[in-house]
Amino acid sequence: MTKADIVNEVAKATGIEKVVVTSVVEAAIESIKKSVSKEEAVYLRGFGSFIVKKRAQKAARNITKGTTITIPAHKVPAFKPSKAFTIKK
Repeated sequence: MTKADIVNEVAKATGIEKVVVTSVVEAAIESIKKSVSKEEAVYLRGFGSFIVKKRAQKAARNITKGTTITIPAHKVPAFKPSKAFTIKK
């Protein structure tokens, strides 16, 4: 599902114009991105959490040169689904 699909579904379900729904979806995504970039978690009850995870420093191999490089510790965004968020078979 793409962002356009989400906009279409919300517009159909609510009867609100697609232009308005698009701006709301864009604003929500931008707000989530800003919060996570400031290392603040975003909790959406019943859906999940957007969090920042810390990755430890590790050694890796450069296969083309055959050398070992060190990847420094860094932070990455992650999504953790809520317990209520389940996939039905």
